[in-house]
Order: sequence, then structure tokens, then C-alpha cells
Amino acid sequence: MSNDIRNLEPKDLWKNFYSLTRIPRPSKHEDKIQEFMVAFGKNLGLETIKDEVGNVIIRKPATPGMENRKGVILQGHLDMVPQKNTDKVHDFTTDFIDAHVDGEWVKATGTTLGADNGMGVAAAMAVLEAKDMVHGPVEALFTSDEETGMTGATNLKPGVIKGDILINMDSEDEGELYIGCAGGTNGNFKFNYLEMPVPAGHVACKISLTGLKGGHSGVDIHLGRGNANKVMNRFLWQASHIHGLRLSSIDGGSLRNAIPREAFVIVNVPAEKADGFLKDLKAFEQTVRKELSAVEPDMKMEATPADLPKFVMDEKSQKNLLNAVYACPNGVIRMSNEMPGLVETSTNLAIVKSENGVIRIQCLLRSSVDSAKDELEQMMQCVFEMAGAEFVFDGKYPGWKPNPDSPILKTMQEIYNRKFGKIPEIKAIHAGLECGILGGSYPNWDMISFGPTIRYPHSPDEKVNIATVQKFWDFLVATLKDIPAK
Repeated sequence: MSNDIRNLEPKDLWKNFYSLTRIPRPSKHEDKIQEFMVAFGKNLGLETIKDEVGNVIIRKPATPGMENRKGVILQGHLDMVPQKNTDKVHDFTTDFIDAHVDGEWVKATGTTLGADNGMGVAAAMAVLEAKDMVHGPVEALFTSDEETGMTGATNLKPGVIKGDILINMDSEDEGELYIGCAGGTNGNFKFNYLEMPVPAGHVACKISLTGLKGGHSGVDIHLGRGNANKVMNRFLWQASHIHGLRLSSIDGGSLRNAIPREAFVIVNVPAEKADGFLKDLKAFEQTVRKELSAVEPDMKMEATPADLPKFVMDEKSQKNLLNAVYACPNGVIRMSNEMPGLVETSTNLAIVKSENGVIRIQCLLRSSVDSAKDELEQMMQCVFEMAGAEFVFDGKYPGWKPNPDSPILKTMQEIYNRKFGKIPEIKAIHAGLECGILGGSYPNWDMISFGPTIRYPHSPDEKVNIATVQKFWDFLVATLKDIPAK
């Protein structure tokens, strides 16, 4: 098989996905992809709009004889999560994604692939430019900044979109139809610390925690993977009590919606305790490796000598930080009673970073039950308030309440069974889809989400299964042909 993804089927979809890989589009840096999409729509002679927050809307009229069908909105987001391996030299704001075929999958080299949500965007593009498809009125809604704030969905104005049925193409298991998702809240915590002189007789080293898998903080949170911030903090807490460790800097995690894969600290210990400190570090690494052996076989912690830093954190702030991070909830909090196997409530301790006298901690809280999310907020507020931190919860977005009587759900179940000989599974997802937000502005919409099979989104291991892309496309084409009349 050729390594060029443009030779894969369906070629129109893969051609468009290839184009997306050539355009830098990390969240908050989407000018280039927005300009590309506007030009794409206008070059097709289609009505094209870009709104104030960067959403791009492209309208395609119905094919002859289909004018009486309900209008369909094909929806996906333009941005992608920028994650890379430590040894990969890559600037997501300027460099393209090196996508290639690897057996049954398409992957990138050392970075996220952008199949989340490039697959959905590429499919909508293929519909817009198709000359031989049968469909009613179609609007493609390409939203901005989904991954870091759902800015586009939140600020889409009522009345701009004309359609009746929203087909979101941002879920990640072929053969499943999604009719609900979790809501979320950002937790932001801040400690101020004093920069104190390094105690006499101390030596410094850098501790690096690497090799964890990370992943999507919603989709993968139930897999029991290591959280680099929690693992690193556990060792620092122990070493501060046993060896008198003093912390100079900490840098763990990089994105709120990605399980942190790496953490790095500069620490200082009394010279006479250095050997025991290093011995305990190796013992701690082996302990955690045994605990996580089934899910994190490549975890590694190592210490390397460092120049003596200019300062250490004051002892009170260090103690408060380590206590708060140790006590901070992380991972699955509760499973759903209504949908077995689905996470109801979780939190991801995503970022811990010190700089210029300030330590910032960022978490993403998710739940399909608003009251449970409120309780989790209060729990985390208590932890950090007792430790003397400032706190703000912001960026709240609603969940999407499942509607098992959805007309488009019943239509798509029948179509899938007719094409593939089985009824697709009906599910909700713990990740945040834009449907909940969009449905708030357009309560009349009948909504559903589906997509090809994508694994390990939000991590450099992200990959999309080639065979499921063809099924995803065939299912979309058949669905558009059978959309009911108004």
C-alpha cells in the first residue's frame, strides 16, 4: 500500500484531509485554516460566511428533486490539539503534520494527527464539492477553538443557521451513534510563592518523568493511565519529608484536555542526602512502574545533575502546593447509573507550572450531571482554599441530554442496518461535544454524532482506522440521500 494518504479510499475525503494536514491549525492559531475554508467555499461558488469568532459557514443548495427535504447541518471543528513527543522538533503554528499509512491506520510522526476533527471537516468538504451526490439543503458549520474553549459554538448567534438536523462528525467509534455528552468546567488555581536563597550545602538536579501515554481527558480517562502531575507530586511530597527536598521549579502537562504525559522539576537536597535521594527515586520509579505496568510500560523517571538555581520556593508555599496537588481529585469520580460503562463525572489535573513567583494549576472537570459537576467544583475549592490558593471556575459548557426518540436517530439506525446488516450501538460520550452548546442556541435541532474509529486523540499516538473511514463516508452519503421531507 502506498504511504501517501491521498491514494486511500474514499479519495475525495482523504484528499481534503491531506490538505488539512498541510495547514497549521492548533487551537487559538486558526487564521490560516479559516482563510483556507473561506476560499474553499467561494471557489465552489457557494454562499460562504465567516463570523466574528472565526466560525465558517458554507451553504450548498439541494440537488434537483430534493428541495423539500429537511435542511442538514454538517458540523465539525477546525482546530486540533497540539501535542508532540519530547524528542520531536515541531512548531504547530508553522509546520505541517506528517501523516502516513501504517498498516490499517493513518498516523503522524511524533505528533497528534488532527483526525480529531479533521476527519469530520474533510467529509463535509467532500460533500460540498461533490457533483454526483443526492441530498437536500446542506450547511457546513466549521467551528473555531473547540479544543480549548468551544469558543465558536458558544458564540454562534441564533438565527444564522437555517437547517433542522445537526450531524456532528466528531465522535470516534465507527458503528456507534452518539446522542449525549458530558458538560465541563475549567478549574484554575494559583499560588504565589517567595523566591528564597538556596540553602547552603545543597545540590541540584532535574527530575524528568516521561513515557506516559497521556490521551484525551474525556475519552481515555477511564483507562487508568498515569497522570504525570500526580505521579511527580507523589514523589516530591515523600522526598520533602524524608530528604528535605526544596523545589525550585515545576512544569507538568501542557493542555487542559489532555492527560499529562510528562513533568519536569528542578529540586535541591542537602549534599549528604543526595545518594539516598537518588536511591529512593529509583525505588519509587519501580513502585509506580509495577502499579501501572498494564497501562504504562514505558514510564521513566530519571535525575540528571543541574546547576544550582538562583532560588527555591519558600517552605510554606511548597508545602501548600504539594499537599493540595496530592489531595486534588483526579480521574474517574463516578460511573453512570443510567448507561453502564459510561463515566459520569471525572477530572483531569492537567497543568502544574511555576514561573515568576506564581504557580498555576489547571484542571478540566466533566460530568453529564450538573449537580455532580457542582459538587466536584466545591470539593476542589475546599482542597485549594485550605492550601491558601486563589481559585476561579470558568469556561462552563452544558452537556447534551440524550433523546432516545430522536427522529434522525431512528432514520440512521435503519440506514445502517440496511447497509451493513446490524443495528449501530446508541451511546453517550464522556467527552465534550459541541452539540450541547449549539442546542442551547438552536433548541429545535434534532442532533446526532458519529464518525470513523480514532484512537488516542490528544496524544502523539493518535491514529484513524482506514477501513472505518470508508464506512463512515458511505453511511454519510446514504443518510443525506434519505433525509426525511419537511
